[in-house]
Amino acid sequence: MIWKCDYGLLARQMVAWLIMALIYLILFSVIGWWLACTGRFGSSYLYIIVGMAAVTALIQYFLSDKLVLMTTRANVVSEDEEPKLYAMVRKLADEACLPMPRVAIMPSPVPNAFATGRSPRHAVVAVTQSIRGMLTDEELETVLAHELAHVKNRDMLTMTLGSFAVSIAAMIINNAFIMSCLNNNRNSENGGGIIVFIVAMVVVILVYIVGTMVTMAISRYREFSADRGSAYITRDPDALIRALRKISGKMGTIPPDKKREISGNNAFFIIPVISGESVMELFSTHPTLEKRIANLETVKQEMQG
Repeated sequence: MIWKCDYGLLARQMVAWLIMALIYLILFSVIGWWLACTGRFGSSYLYIIVGMAAVTALIQYFLSDKLVLMTTRANVVSEDEEPKLYAMVRKLADEACLPMPRVAIMPSPVPNAFATGRSPRHAVVAVTQSIRGMLTDEELETVLAHELAHVKNRDMLTMTLGSFAVSIAAMIINNAFIMSCLNNNRNSENGGGIIVFIVAMVVVILVYIVGTMVTMAISRYREFSADRGSAYITRDPDALIRALRKISGKMGTIPPDKKREISGNNAFFIIPVISGESVMELFSTHPTLEKRIANLETVKQEMQG
C-alpha cells in the first residue's frame, strides 16, 4: 500500500495545531495570572477544575473503547459468530499494517460505523446491523478501511489533546459563579476581585469559542485523512463515494428518536447522525458530503496519475 501525503491537508492540520498550541499558552497564562490574584480558596478551586479536566481526559483516552461500546450498546463478536466480517477486517488490517482489532456490532437502525481505542493494539472497529444490509461488500470494505485509517492515524489521541483546553474552559465557565464568589472574598476590600474575574472570564470564554472551532476543524481534517486512507487501503475510492452517498441519503429516513439515542457519539461515526443546514459548518465534526466526495475525486486522480 502506498499512502500518499496530501500536503495541502497536512498544511491545514499544522495551522490548526499551531492555533491550538497558542490557545493552550493563552489559557494557562490566564490561569497562572488568575491564581496569583486569587485567594487560597479560589486557587484551590482552580486547581480542582484543571485536575478534574485532566482526569476526565485520561479516562476518555484510556477507557475510550469501553465507554463508546457501552454508550452505543455495541457488542464485541467473535470470529466464529461473524466469520465474513472478521475476514474483511483482517484483510484490511493487513493492508494497513495494523494488528487485528476487535470487531463489534451495534444494534441500531442507523447505518453507520465507528472505531475507537487509544492505540492500534487496543482498537475496536464497529458497524451497525443496518449498514451491512445496505452496502455491497466492496462498499462495506471501504467503510471499514476508513475506520482503520482512524486507528492508524491515532485519532483518539488527536481528539483528546485537541479537546483538553476546551474542557478546562468549559468547566471554568460552568463554575463561574462559585469562582467569582471566591475571588471576591480575596479582593473585596480594594474592589479588584470583580475586575480580575471579568477579565479572566472574557478570555476563558474566547478560548472556549475559538478552541471549539479549532477542535472541530481538526476533527474535520481527520475525516478527510481517513477517507484518503480508505481509498489507498482498498484502492477503490469510488466504492467509498457510493457508500457515503448511500449512508447520507438513508439518514433522512431514520426516525429522529433513533438518531438522538446515539447522537452523543456523533464525532466517532463515519457520517454524523445529526447534521444539516441548522448546524454551522465551523462547529461540525465532519466535512460536508460534497467536500468529502471532492476530496476522494482528488485522491482518485492521484492514484490514476
